[in-house]
Amino acid sequence: MMELAEAKQKFIDSWGTLGQEWGINRTMAQVHALLLVTPEALSTEDVMETLGISRGNANMTLRELMGWGLVDKQLKKGERREYFGQIKMFGT
Repeated sequence: MMELAEAKQKFIDSWGTLGQEWGINRTMAQVHALLLVTPEALSTEDVMETLGISRGNANMTLRELMGWGLVDKQLKKGERREYFGQIKMFGT
């Protein structure tokens, strides 16, 4: 049986591939997929570590996803970091 972490990684990789076929940057699609399958908001550092991408790439990608209305920025009390999460849709 496939482990949850393995299934999550397969989804992120597949979404990245599909994104390329749709004309979307692979990394952008992978960041979007990561946020889709992660219930809690992630920091830029979390995204960088999970996907193995640079800070500049993570920042640029998260800002663009926010511009598209797919991701929102969240602040956590007592934290200086910004966190990013999937925008809830359809009343979820």
